[in-house]
Amino acid sequence: MRVRVKFFAAYRDIVGESVVTWSGSAGATLGDLLNDLLQRHPSLESHRETMLLAVNQEFAKPSARLRDGDVVAIMPPVSGGLR
Repeated sequence: MRVRVKFFAAYRDIVGESVVTWSGSAGATLGDLLNDLLQRHPSLESHRETMLLAVNQEFAKPSARLRDGDVVAIMPPVSGGLR
């Protein structure tokens, strides 16, 4: 199974790429993908608790099952607004 992973803002800077392809086994979860990425990019670990995760443009939990061709987005928390 192959999944496209998009990184945004500071996460893109840490990884050094905006998009990567992740290969996982059938039945893999978003948490499996995240654990693998954190092993490859240990600097992301300190952001783990605040990451926003989405699969195919819908927010998702680490327990979400992934399918071949899915697009995962990993984003920092959003803040700001009008004063």
